[in-house]
Amino acid sequence: DTDEFLVSDAGTIKRIDYSLIKGGGITEADMFRLTTTITANVDPISSNLERVDDATFSKIGTGVTNTSGIFSFASTGLYKISIFMSGQPTANDNVAISLYGTSDNGSNFDQLFQNTFGADTNAVISASNSTFFNCTNVSTHKVKFASESMESGSEIAGSTTTNNTSFQFIRLGDSQW
Repeated sequence: DTDEFLVSDAGTIKRIDYSLIKGGGITEADMFRLTTTITANVDPISSNLERVDDATFSKIGTGVTNTSGIFSFASTGLYKISIFMSGQPTANDNVAISLYGTSDNGSNFDQLFQNTFGADTNAVISASNSTFFNCTNVSTHKVKFASESMESGSEIAGSTTTNNTSFQFIRLGDSQW
């Protein structure tokens, strides 16, 4: 429980106060996962989500807040938002999860990316995608995920014990505007 770390300088151990280092690294990192398999279009994905709770997981900072499928940020900055999903589409179906962002507290959402997988057979498939999101106001800048293009029999995998489908939020640094 110290804000110091040790470095070796030509064989001499020196103690450095971490709080004096500018830029300090990543200050926010969080991850949620889908706990139950999705079999239909859902906008936003608002239920069956949990913050990852594995014994080895830890978030950095306050993390994001999920309120009925709308994710809010604890601090402003440039975030990398990623999705990792797996599932089983029916033959010739293209299953998708899209990320939507808003800067006006949810009055208008813009599609930021669509993560899609499909198959010509009933195979289990994985896909991932990511984008940057510039949160300049924590009260108005929010994101949501939506499942789309779900035909009968298609699935996006969920689990309470592993990250079959997960959503990752990492604050990269301060916004430039």
